[in-house]
Amino acid sequence: MSLREMLNTIVQSVDGALAALIMAYDGIPIDEIIVEQSEFDMQLLSVEYATVLKEIKRAVDVIKMGALEEVIITTARTSVLVRILNDDLFAALILSRGGNIGKGRFMLKLKSYEVLQELS
Repeated sequence: MSLREMLNTIVQSVDGALAALIMAYDGIPIDEIIVEQSEFDMQLLSVEYATVLKEIKRAVDVIKMGALEEVIITTARTSVLVRILNDDLFAALILSRGGNIGKGRFMLKLKSYEVLQELS
């Protein structure tokens, strides 16, 4: 299964999913699926969140709490679920307000191994 098909499976399985992507910490997208046009610039959102994730990852490393696995950022209008894939890449699922966060977390975790296999 290709990366695009995996991302599509994730967004089709989660109510309220707007987009799913795989991105490097430097802000370079590897692949993405945008299922619903929204008022948000998904490229800008993902690049800005990549910067935030680098800082979170650095803080976790400094306090030696173990490897970062997941981050959820919820605002008044969206939720962004992030699953760390490795030291260079992460997967993110962008949900509309009221989207199914639990199912999104499950699908990202479930598909993360397959994504890594496809990337290697």
